[in-house]
Amino acid sequence: MIDETGGSPFWDGLAGRFFGLTFQQADEFNAVNGHQFIADLMPKHPIYTAMLTEAARAAIGLPHPSGRAAMRMLEHEGFSWTRYCDIFDGGPTMTALTDHVRSIRDAAVGPLAAIVDDADEEVLVASGRLADYRCVCGLAERRDGRIALSAKTAAHLGVGIGDEVVVAARW
Repeated sequence: MIDETGGSPFWDGLAGRFFGLTFQQADEFNAVNGHQFIADLMPKHPIYTAMLTEAARAAIGLPHPSGRAAMRMLEHEGFSWTRYCDIFDGGPTMTALTDHVRSIRDAAVGPLAAIVDDADEEVLVASGRLADYRCVCGLAERRDGRIALSAKTAAHLGVGIGDEVVVAARW
């Protein structure tokens, strides 16, 4: 939770006491230097929430109102809040086992069987690995259990018949 002035009650009640920085100052520091410095200086032992201010305790595990839709989307994909909180604002840290993420679990993987003009399902399509990895939002469909891409989608990915692709449905 971040208040209307851009402050974080959780940060003010916990981490701000260790660093002498406001939430905004810490956020700017992280944007330039990364968050490892602050994470390294935080206590390595459990924090007794009873020692926090009421405002800091009330923020634990709550997403910002503008982030609730994103949290619901992650939950729909198979993520959950496992009681880990963001060290800066106390918000929920969403986690999932990779094999349980819906888009990954339900993705179609296989060789590209056809390049067509009339594919009509909007999907995410990926190909390649590491430095050669590409992913686009494009048009595809299953034809007789095989993967077909629109010509435009295949061109954006740089794939041809027989190349392996991964297709994940959008919702």
